[in-house]
Amino acid sequence: MSTWSRRFGKWGPGASAALVALACGAPVACGQGEWVYRDALGNRVERSSNHSTARMWNEALLYAIERDFARPTIHARNLFHTSVAMYDVWAAYDTIADQFKHHERATAADVGAARSEAISYAMYRLLRHRFATSPGGNASRAYFDNLMNTLGYDIDFTSTEGDTPAALGNRVAATIIAWGLTDGSNEGAGYANQYYAPINPPLVVALEGNPDLVDMNRWQPLALDFFVDQGGNVIIGGFPPFLSPEWGNVDAFALHESDMVLAQRDGHDWPLFHDPGTPPQYGGANDHVYRWGFEMVSTWSSHLDPNDGVMWDVSPGRIGDAIYPADLLDFTLYPSWYDMYTGEEGSVNGHALNPATGLPYEPQIVPRGDYTRVLAEFWADGPQSHTPPGHWYDIFNYVVDHPQHERRFGGTGPIMDALEYDVKSYMALGGTVHDVAVSAWGLKGYYDYIRPISAIRALADRGQCSDPNQASFHPDGITLHPGFVEVITSETTAFGEKHEHLFGEEGKIAILAWRGPPYLSDPTTDAAGVGWILAGNWWSYQRATFVTPPFAGYVSGHSTFSRASAETMTLITGNEFFPGGMGEFHYEANGSLIHEFGPSVDVTLQWAKYRDASDQCSLSRIWGGIHPAIDDLPGRWMGSRIGPRAFNYANMLFNGRVSCPADFAAPYRRLDFFDLQSFLRAFSQQSAEADIAAPFGVHDIADVQAFLTAYSKGCP
Repeated sequence: MSTWSRRFGKWGPGASAALVALACGAPVACGQGEWVYRDALGNRVERSSNHSTARMWNEALLYAIERDFARPTIHARNLFHTSVAMYDVWAAYDTIADQFKHHERATAADVGAARSEAISYAMYRLLRHRFATSPGGNASRAYFDNLMNTLGYDIDFTSTEGDTPAALGNRVAATIIAWGLTDGSNEGAGYANQYYAPINPPLVVALEGNPDLVDMNRWQPLALDFFVDQGGNVIIGGFPPFLSPEWGNVDAFALHESDMVLAQRDGHDWPLFHDPGTPPQYGGANDHVYRWGFEMVSTWSSHLDPNDGVMWDVSPGRIGDAIYPADLLDFTLYPSWYDMYTGEEGSVNGHALNPATGLPYEPQIVPRGDYTRVLAEFWADGPQSHTPPGHWYDIFNYVVDHPQHERRFGGTGPIMDALEYDVKSYMALGGTVHDVAVSAWGLKGYYDYIRPISAIRALADRGQCSDPNQASFHPDGITLHPGFVEVITSETTAFGEKHEHLFGEEGKIAILAWRGPPYLSDPTTDAAGVGWILAGNWWSYQRATFVTPPFAGYVSGHSTFSRASAETMTLITGNEFFPGGMGEFHYEANGSLIHEFGPSVDVTLQWAKYRDASDQCSLSRIWGGIHPAIDDLPGRWMGSRIGPRAFNYANMLFNGRVSCPADFAAPYRRLDFFDLQSFLRAFSQQSAEADIAAPFGVHDIADVQAFLTAYSKGCP
């Protein structure tokens, strides 16, 4: 079992670091599935094992994340802060690169060995601090200790004095730890919320309906623990709080004040970065889109049936290269882009040829219900996962291990050594996912938008709004969709009819959907399947213990993390496409799924471009019942802006252009005609590199003025 074979790694305190390092990334079929590596001829091959010290410590972090609480914001920050620690160590031994947080220069006879040692001490100290109280802390600390021992470093060396690499590493860790206690995350108080409070009382998921919802537009906590007293009163035992609603206050990486508007609610300031605007409101603006969005989640739930006879080609030849709506922020365009009934949308376009081989992609025909369940589980990132930001580190590490990948940063220039490539890539990717967390969760906290399980049940509680001549009519109820959302009648509950099993529930609303955990006695052998259920009992496609993440929906974190990360990986690799023209993750039939038994056939998730993987991730959350489309496209829009900005700022650090913004060309740290020429070339080509002044995303006179001002000042 490995941290690369999704999920449930088995390496405990007794495992040696050498064994763990050998397992990490090994292409073995265990857990949920396995990554697939192919050579230029299409043959399956082993992955590359040329791992740097930075990669080893990144795997250690992912191991610890998997054993911690599922907290995407906090782990995006951990991924970023550890990347900063490794980068600042690396840059200490460089004469050009700017450091981000710890500013100190160092020298060594063997720079490569010194960097590896200092990185190890910085990561060891920082990870021991960050996971000190983790529920999986014992296993994680054993992993960290074993890795240090295997690398030959003394874990008892804690001094920050002197010019040794170990002391430098300890100093860098101390800097990052101190910063983390003042960065707005409230780490010192366990990341507790300081002023957010939910409006709605909790939904008791195991009971029918949603009778106590106060505001149909606001988030509702979920109570999984309850009991009923002698008087029939439901007593709630507890529920998780909203995770990180105030995260917009946390120090970011490349976000700029020009990206932010300061909103007010409940007497508090809410910084909103890349704000896409207010989502559709029940009973207000775009009410019809609100209903359509949540109703589509219910109809797409019916697509989780592998026995419905619907077969799809899920290869990159059919799925990918999405054609988006003309305006990603125009909610009224969404109903014509997503197909409410079939599940097809703008990404059903595909690529004519694999650019690496020049040949068409081989079709992969599988039941739609297997594809959608595999999709929902692969991207789910709930308990015992690396969370969405860590998932994209998994994908990056897969790409680096691919035999057809070359470590040319930005896709050009000489091949870098493994440590430099990994450190710089992790820095860019870490800054990306952290800026996503700050942006997306700032919006989640402010807009506080409702989740599908709350909205679908509450709409159905009111009745149906389609036909005043049918039972349960209510103008504010759910829309009827024949074959998907219907009124239960005496005719439909008659013997042999589709609602026969719902006899006695006449007048209520029924939904054709995944039937949920109540129909699973053992998920390793049972499948709940799709069938007609009471709308008041609708479930997301998740485990009974993790029905929906404990935070608001709008915007989708998955959509934002994924699109931003895909953009950054495209820029890191200099190629839109995965190595060899296709990334692959394979699920074997009959037992690879976690939520229920399945899939019924082998399914391999395949992506031509990084953006295709991102788009697939976004859709998985609709099939999984976690997000409506309302949450999706605004997240993709945000990610398309956050990723390139983070990469560009990281690249400025690498090239010393944070301290000397006009230093566009060699020889570095000295400004001359070549810098002016390089800037003008980048500006004329509308390159992100020349977008150095607000408003960002636009090349205008402000960029030219900023360059000339920096040029006149020279380099420090």
